[in-house]
Amino acid sequence: MIYGDGGGIRIESSLPKLLYGNNLSSVSNAQPALKRLREFLKHVEFLERTFSDAVQEWREQIAANLKPSTVRAAESHLSQHIVKRLGNLPLQQANVKHLQAFVTTTAATGVTRKTLENILQTVFSILRTARMFGHTIPPVKRADLMLPREEAKRDVRFLSAKDVGQIITRAKEPYATMFAVLGMTGCRAGEMLGLKIGDLDFNRKVIYIRRSIDSRTKAEQSTKTKNSTGEVPMPSALEKRLRAFLKHGHRENPDRYLFANRNGRTYSVGKVTEYGLWPVQDVLGIAHSGTHAFRHAAASELLEGGAPLTVVQQQLRHGDAKTTLQKYGHVVGDSQRRAIHGLAEKIESLAVELESGAELESSAA
Repeated sequence: MIYGDGGGIRIESSLPKLLYGNNLSSVSNAQPALKRLREFLKHVEFLERTFSDAVQEWREQIAANLKPSTVRAAESHLSQHIVKRLGNLPLQQANVKHLQAFVTTTAATGVTRKTLENILQTVFSILRTARMFGHTIPPVKRADLMLPREEAKRDVRFLSAKDVGQIITRAKEPYATMFAVLGMTGCRAGEMLGLKIGDLDFNRKVIYIRRSIDSRTKAEQSTKTKNSTGEVPMPSALEKRLRAFLKHGHRENPDRYLFANRNGRTYSVGKVTEYGLWPVQDVLGIAHSGTHAFRHAAASELLEGGAPLTVVQQQLRHGDAKTTLQKYGHVVGDSQRRAIHGLAEKIESLAVELESGAELESSAA
């Protein structure tokens, strides 16, 4: 007989008799039939896998190979939104209709469009893994789903070059040098904290970005993307500050980090912000910001100064210029407006000059 025992399907050992009666000589012939039946039942069980089953496979096979920060974000999406709404959904039913319903109900909880996009990124990562493992899943793409309209964007706190200069001047070490690295290279805070002495090439005047520090665990991890790994120029002003810091402010530590605390370990981004940045901003009367504001400042000042978009893209180590344009399009727009204004003024002045010349010729005649 065949029984469901809660954990799968169990085949009773008397099945050969049911298939072949009391003819014991036929028992040996039952083996191929049993094998086919087991394969069929296994296939049925495989088809009954749910999204929660796919989540478990993703955790076991994929999550272990991802950055801790990526896994933390995905687990937050899973616990707060995904499992409660998609957990019992059979993978074969993960079609546009059901995923669109998931989008609509999740959006109704009040999450921002950006958060919803991140949640969907986790959903499709799990579905992609399940598909690779042989599960039958409808061919749904992110573009098939309709997301709510984008809400009005919040004002992003930017620092000007003047702000950055004042902060560096007022900050104590090692924060002053940290902020100089952030402001003069545009690197991310985690990348700055991950710098080691060997990453500073004073001969070639470059800084190698090879790793990042996890904001919560302070453990080393890879950079945000493959494109993020690379080198950035070391300007003379920053070289001078780095040499002075290595001579007078650097703490020796076993891992040879450029910035190490009293315990010889790396700083956390939160501590740098709370104890290094905010007190100085309070003194200067500058509204609180995060360390990422230095990266925004570097990009904005480069674009304001007329640097080509591709140069800014390379400095920020974005995968393509589209990313740079999406994040700093407002700066590009202002620069474009000023350039067009200058062009119009030039044309107008030439037109006036030509018109005056024509009038003089007419009066002389």
